[in-house]
Amino acid sequence: MTTVIPIDTPGLGDRTYLAHDGKVALVVDPQRDYDRVLDVAREAGVRITHVFETHIHNDYVTGGLALAQEVDATYHVNADDPVDFERTGVSDGDVLAVGDTMRVRVVHTPGHTHTHLSYALEAEGRPVAVFTGGSLLFGSTGRPDLLGPDHTDTLVRAQWHSAHRLAEELPEETEVFPTHGFGSFCSATQSEAVSSTIGQEKTSNPALTQGEQEYVDALLAGLDEFPAYYAHMGPANSAGPSAPDLSAPELADPAELRRRIDAGEWVVDLRTRSAFAAGHLTGSLNFGLDGQFITYLGWLIPWDATVTLLGETPQDVAEAQRDMARIGLERPAAMATGKPEDWAGGDALASYPVATFEDLAAELRKDPSERPVVLDVRRGQEFAESHIVDAVNLPIHNVLAHIDDVPRTRLWVHCAGGYRASVVTALLQARGHDVVAVDDSFDNASVAGLPLTSNS
Repeated sequence: MTTVIPIDTPGLGDRTYLAHDGKVALVVDPQRDYDRVLDVAREAGVRITHVFETHIHNDYVTGGLALAQEVDATYHVNADDPVDFERTGVSDGDVLAVGDTMRVRVVHTPGHTHTHLSYALEAEGRPVAVFTGGSLLFGSTGRPDLLGPDHTDTLVRAQWHSAHRLAEELPEETEVFPTHGFGSFCSATQSEAVSSTIGQEKTSNPALTQGEQEYVDALLAGLDEFPAYYAHMGPANSAGPSAPDLSAPELADPAELRRRIDAGEWVVDLRTRSAFAAGHLTGSLNFGLDGQFITYLGWLIPWDATVTLLGETPQDVAEAQRDMARIGLERPAAMATGKPEDWAGGDALASYPVATFEDLAAELRKDPSERPVVLDVRRGQEFAESHIVDAVNLPIHNVLAHIDDVPRTRLWVHCAGGYRASVVTALLQARGHDVVAVDDSFDNASVAGLPLTSNS
């Protein structure tokens, strides 16, 4: 009997898979911190003999090479991918034996990248699963635009044909196991599904229910921004990443923390946005572990920045450090744990007010001469669909590039749910702005009586 075990990385919206027959195992698209894969294999009592990459990833640094080296497994990457390390190249139509009962058929499924592969798994002579990477996802497909506009049109059409190839060649009961689609920006759209089959995708996936041109037009119209750190992932993965260093950083005392902040380094507070707003080290930044921590830290941070992490516990810092390693932000320079009072060394803590959309509505009803600036930090597509009248749209990923243009007046900062607003509020306050963070669902803006409009 063949068992497939997903290993989730919620912060990046991805899955790694380990499939085994009770004796030997294969791994598909392992994350950088592959110790999690080793734990799963150990618990199942199996030996990893093969590691497969569906593509050169754009949203995380792979652990495939280091894992294969550690366990002496064969490392399979598309033979057409130009890489700087030794691997066993595979191509469309290859069939590989994994143990006595499992066979893997290589299927070329371009669309997310030109050289993207899917892997159809057969157990005891019948197809049971297909690992689709960034090709056929649950109710969607992988983005075709990550390699740049010169490639997008070719890739989006290839993506449609790849989905149809999988649907035509595999039985309807074949389980689908994508790498992306669980919150990853590599997915063209998001789905709440946690499992699927070829048969289910035939009835629900736009790539399989729409004609080619209809699919192409709809997918391209829905694409939005993707994180800036993606630009670093392809080169890192082509070079052959090493195992991450997850050892604890050195401890920093209050004087060292103040020196680092004054030097312009990134001192990142990992606590919740409500705890941060109530009191924090002056000049520190807030990327809470309770939200999309690594997506937005990786999106905003200068790639050569020095990072210090502040967490309530060593475990919080270790979790953040692991997330950073997954996208190639190597070991933080320093850390501190405890409470902000412990980090301030007697200095006064900074804080800022937190409000709701009802509070904002009340504020805007006051004397127009005292009217604050409403700063909407959602992405442009979200803003275009609906926004508060007269709000200024400065998407979170553009804040640092345009921070000198932000008005020096009281700013009420909001997003869709509160997390992005807290990140931007902290960035602005650290640069001397008078800020209020709106920690509320944008669905409540109309309920509060705020006038909304759209760009349509």
